[in-house]
Amino acid sequence: MTEPPRGEDAALVAVQAALAGRPGVLAAARTMSHFGEHSAGWVGAAALGALLQPARRRAWLTAGAGAFAAHAAAVVIKRVVRRERPHHPAIAVNVGTPSRLSFPSAHATSTTAAAVLLGRVSGLPLPAVLVPPMALSRLVLGVHYPSDVLTGVAVGATVAEVVSRISERDGADRR
Repeated sequence: MTEPPRGEDAALVAVQAALAGRPGVLAAARTMSHFGEHSAGWVGAAALGALLQPARRRAWLTAGAGAFAAHAAAVVIKRVVRRERPHHPAIAVNVGTPSRLSFPSAHATSTTAAAVLLGRVSGLPLPAVLVPPMALSRLVLGVHYPSDVLTGVAVGATVAEVVSRISERDGADRR
């Protein structure tokens, strides 16, 4: 007999029970997962912004670089920590992943960095709009523990702040 889920496993089971069966939720979560894979969607969005607003090209490209840097930071942390993805039998894994490592969520990390940096360029409240759905999608898909996602958000916000400061300093040096 399998032990009932506890702790973060129980939280994942509860999230999946509440949301995964609702119409469109799994499809939306999978779409977000594919968009955020290796930060490619965020880098693409930044490149498009750079093409459409040449006067602000540097800011858009900085946002794309920040999203990619956040993804890279998450990958490095994953390889150091080596926490495996959720694997309790009660947790449904609803999407494929490139590795078995889960801490932190690279999707939450790169999405947070992208949302902060793209929000600064666009003037839109992107962190509030983009981060919660991406973070929740990782739980619905059963590929991350809540602490993986929360840590990813924190790392992404930190990377965005560091990238912003470097960009501002470099911009001041060019004047």
